[in-house]
Parts: sequence; structure tokens; C-alpha cells
Amino acid sequence: MSSSWYTTSTAFLEALREVGVDYVFANLGSDHPGIVEAYAQARDDGTDGRFPDLIICPHESVAFSAAQGYAQVTGRAQAVIVHVECGTQNIGGMLHNAAKGRVPVLIFAGSSPMTQHGELTGSRNEFIQWIQDVHDQRGIVRGYTKYDNEIRTGENVKQLLHRAAQIAASDPAGPVYLVGAREVMEQRLDPERANRSEYALDRYGAVAPGGLAPQTVEQIGEALLRAANPLIVTSYLGTDPAAVPALVELSELLAIPVIESVPMRLNFPADHPLHAGYQWNTPAQNPVLAAADVVLVLGSDVPWIPTKNRPTEHARVFVVDIDPLKEQMPLWHVPAEVFARADPGTAVRQLTGFVAGSTPIESGSVAVRYAAVAAEHNRRTGELARRERPDGERITPEFLVASVREQLSELDEDVIVLSEAISNYQVVNEHLRCTTPGGLIGSGGGSLGWHAGAAIGVKLARPDALVVSLVGDGSYLFGVPASAQWVARRYGIPSLTIIFDNEGWKSPKLSTLGVYPDGAAAANDDFNVSFAPEADLPGIAAAASGAWARTIASPGEVPVAVKEALDAVRSGRPAVLSVRVEAVTES
Repeated sequence: MSSSWYTTSTAFLEALREVGVDYVFANLGSDHPGIVEAYAQARDDGTDGRFPDLIICPHESVAFSAAQGYAQVTGRAQAVIVHVECGTQNIGGMLHNAAKGRVPVLIFAGSSPMTQHGELTGSRNEFIQWIQDVHDQRGIVRGYTKYDNEIRTGENVKQLLHRAAQIAASDPAGPVYLVGAREVMEQRLDPERANRSEYALDRYGAVAPGGLAPQTVEQIGEALLRAANPLIVTSYLGTDPAAVPALVELSELLAIPVIESVPMRLNFPADHPLHAGYQWNTPAQNPVLAAADVVLVLGSDVPWIPTKNRPTEHARVFVVDIDPLKEQMPLWHVPAEVFARADPGTAVRQLTGFVAGSTPIESGSVAVRYAAVAAEHNRRTGELARRERPDGERITPEFLVASVREQLSELDEDVIVLSEAISNYQVVNEHLRCTTPGGLIGSGGGSLGWHAGAAIGVKLARPDALVVSLVGDGSYLFGVPASAQWVARRYGIPSLTIIFDNEGWKSPKLSTLGVYPDGAAAANDDFNVSFAPEADLPGIAAAASGAWARTIASPGEVPVAVKEALDAVRSGRPAVLSVRVEAVTES
């Protein structure tokens, strides 16, 4: 590229590629002429390989969740470009997911030009640039980002971007946010000055994963060795897929059962005899948790819900986490005797080494415990299998997930399932029976619609994999499906979306019943959650992307419809299957 066209925008895009960004997911606006021109100039002179590929997204939430999905699979932050404060506010819910799920994302938003009389290139020339000028644009996101800054000059733009990427990738990972006025992004630069040696990328590596202090390894290890009923509770250890087999090894050494509490990843193989089940908004006390005398909380934000389900007051509790005090949660506490900051995978390997190198405990007691946990696992698996039978002419969520599992098991290819089924989260985990690390992913947070863009990002990161989203009808609508499906069509990124269509929001109904089980809403089935009249949810995808689209309502249709949908995706066509399950309300 000619140095006469080397601008802050040019250097910024180069820096994104330098830090490992493969894709820029963008919703462009009046604040991005420098970026538009830099891409055009690079394509014109054949140097566009210096920049990340550009993916245009008609809605910012789709762009953001696509970047998040890519990072969840690869571990590498991708970039999102949005339009000033309006676009920034449109990413709000998805930004929450990345922040709570500890996923690195690089966000850039322009800001209204800082001059209005043509003093600099890029000065204001459209009415909207006065309206979109706000007092504290960065303040919109400050509660959810690890770092925010303003690019005030192109002279150090690479330094700022490299630092932002370093912070985003360091545990606990998370999103970062940069803004730059149009005049700054249009600034002409000397390429040599923009790439000065003190801004070299190799000086901005992410912080290395931390481990447990030796005395903490000994304290926790001794407690596990001496425990009669040890237990491990985890939620996101599987963020690092390599940590899953490490946890299996530790669990097998001492026959320690593992509970996955509110998991947004696969943390332990579902078919393993020591898998002790899942906890979501479980209304009753978990007997495994109640029986534990030593509990190791290993990477979990909500290991249990105290008003419903907790260990005994005499249990010894140890918390090991990259964020052991949940510093961004105003109200949080687990009654632990040790809170240790460490990478869960590193900590597991340390504890395994300690246990393996310690004086062997009586092997018979471990064998007895293993047999008891395995027997309970088999009993629970049998009970779950019984729930998978059809219920007359009604499609149950359990039957639907089991049908999907059976179809997927017959495919000779990698499968990545995105779960945003909300009130059916536990059903998906229990009946999908996922065993492959990295094979099951959730949003990490509580803002709905993540799956729609995430499927795009996951498929771009893993083009060899079959991507399947299991979602509620509310989640589907939150995902801006017209925008997401259009992106999938434009860039050839097919995936399958299966909707649990209960014609409403079930979660608010369940929340109301949890507080007012005998209230007027319960007595009159009056929850204001119905989506009546019925909508053609797959029709949205058909219109936007030419997707295979179908709605079914009887159990006999499920196996054939799931197979046809999978065949469509495997042939390169997006597919959306809406499955009518029991309606959320009669009103």
C-alpha cells in the first residue's frame, strides 16, 4: 500500500492482524470512512492480506456474538466494529455475555468528529454527527469491559491495540473497548513511525496462567486424600478443553464424583461413571452435595443456590478459580476455608501430581466409593432414559433432545452444539450426553440471542464441524434471526437451529411460581408470557437466507425432520426446525 494512503485506520487494521484477529465483524457507519477506504485501497493494490477478513453484519448484536463464538472455540479474540454510541448500545446484551463468560473480544467504535468547521480531514459534515455526540461514550460499556481507551493520535495506535489485546487475553479474559474520532482515524502516518520497535507485538504477551502455591496444593490435596465423601463442583473448567481429561484423571485417582453446576461448557464427560449430574435452578437439595465432607469448587460462579441447595455446615469447602472472589459481583459468598486464585486446569494438574505422589490411601475405600458413585450414575442414566419416551402425541423436550442425540451419534464428523434453551438448559445437558471437550457451549451470561451470531463465529473457526443450536423460541427471536441468517447466506456459513417452541417465555413463569406458588397468576394461568398468535419462526430464516425451514408438532415427525434438517446443513444450506412442545400458558 502506498505510504500516501497509510493512515491510522491502516495501522489499526494491521495491528488487528498482528494480534491474531482473523475476522472483523462490522456494522459500519459515518464514523468509519478511514476503515472503509483502507480496505478498498488494500484490495485495489493487492495487499488486503495484511488485514483481517471483513464480515458485514446488519445488526451489532450478531456481529458481537459472532466474534464471541469464534473466540470461545479458538481462545483468540476477534474484532467488532460498531457505529458510535448507538452501535455501542446495540451490543449491550452480548457484551454482558462475554464479560460474564470471560471471553476476549476487541471492540472498536468511532466517535463523533471533534471538529465542525473543516479544520481536519474527517470534520463534521452530516447532521447525525451532532446528535450522536455524547458526554461519555466509553462509560456506556465501562461496567463490562476490562479496559477502555480513546485513540487520540495515530502515532501510538499500535501500542494501544496491542495493550488492549494483551489485557483481553489475560485471565480472567474479557472484552475491551477502544474509540477514535473520525479525524484521528483519517490521520496520515509515516509507516516506519507507526511500526517503531517499542510497539513490537512480542512485547505484549498475555499473562501466563497461574497455579496454586505449594502450601495450598498440600492443604487441598491432603483434604481430598482424607475425605470420606469428596466432591468437585465445576462450571467452566472446560473453557480449556485440555483441562477436561486432566480433571478426569484427578477424579479417577480418588473416585471423586463431579457435579457440573450451571455449566456453559462441557467440563466432564457425561457418560463417565463419576459424573454426578447437573445443577441449574434445581428446586431440591442435591444428595451428593449434602453428603460431601470436602467440596472443591473448581472454576464456578454459582456452585449452588443457598436457598435451595448447599453443602452441610460441617463440610470443608475450597474455592479455586481465576476470579475466586467474583470481584464484579456485588453480592457473592461461598463459605470456604481457602480461596485460591489459579487457572483451573493448572490447579488440577498440580493436585493430581500431589495425590499421585503421596502415600497411597487404602485402595479398597476408593474402589468402594467408585462403585457406589458409578451405581448411582447408572441409576440416574436409566431414569433419564425413561423420560425420553414419547408422551402420547406430545413432543417433550427430553424426547426431542434424545432424538437429536441419536441422529448426531450416527454422523462421522465433529459436532459443536450451542445451547441457549434457557428453561430447558438442564434437559439439554442431561439428554444430549455430550462427551467431547469443546463440544457443548453456552453464552456464559444471561442475555438472550447469543446463539444466532455465535453459530456464525463457531462455523468460521471450525469450518469442518457441524454446528447445531438448541434454543428456546424467545432466544431465537432475541437473536435477530433475519440479520444472522442473512450473514450465514452471504458468507456460506450454514448451521442448524432447533427451536423448543412453547409459544412463550417459560422462564418468567417459573420465576413467578417460585415466589408466588399459590398466587393469582398461578390460579388463573395469567403470566403475560404468551407469544400468541403463533408465528412462523422458521419462515424468518427462509426469507432471509433461503434456509430449509419447517415446523412440526407430533412425535412421529421428529426423527425424519431432524435428519432432513441435518442433511440440508451438510449440503451447505442453513436449516431451522421449530418443534412445538407443551405451550407455556393456556392464556
